Amino acid sequence: MIRYFSQHIGNFILLILLQVLILNNIQFSGYINPYLYVLFIILLPFETPKWLILVLGFMLGFSIDVFSNTIGMHTFATVLIAFLRPYILKFIAPREGYETGTRPNLKFFGFEWFFKYAIILVLIHHFALFFIEAFTFHQFFATLLRVILSTMFTLLLIVLSQYLTLKR
Repeated sequence: MIRYFSQHIGNFILLILLQVLILNNIQFSGYINPYLYVLFIILLPFETPKWLILVLGFMLGFSIDVFSNTIGMHTFATVLIAFLRPYILKFIAPREGYETGTRPNLKFFGFEWFFKYAIILVLIHHFALFFIEAFTFHQFFATLLRVILSTMFTLLLIVLSQYLTLKR
């Protein structure tokens, strides 16, 4: 049990530090902003209670907001995907369901399932985050382009991180 929590705490801290110290400083012409920290919510085990996912989503988003000086935008987007995660998992569940003790990652479910799962959550997160940041539909297509490009880049980072940690 202690090993279980220490692994998740380590992932939590590592993803926050990676996001705040490195990825927040990467911007390609203002359209591509990678947000790898959502991987923490994506990789939580299936058995994680819904209330705990919401609390962890809040803590994750709030931590990014504090370091990025964004007034609750990351918190809202992260809590939103934490709230929707169980419904999305139910929607894309394999016919035989999920085995106890497995985690939603590339190793257990393969590329197609994991990519579908990740793209849904990342797209929802980025859509909420960028439209709250813009807070207008005046530049709708520019913001939508930003959502799509940032989602693609974030998914690339997520898939690469999955392949790099596949042996663990």
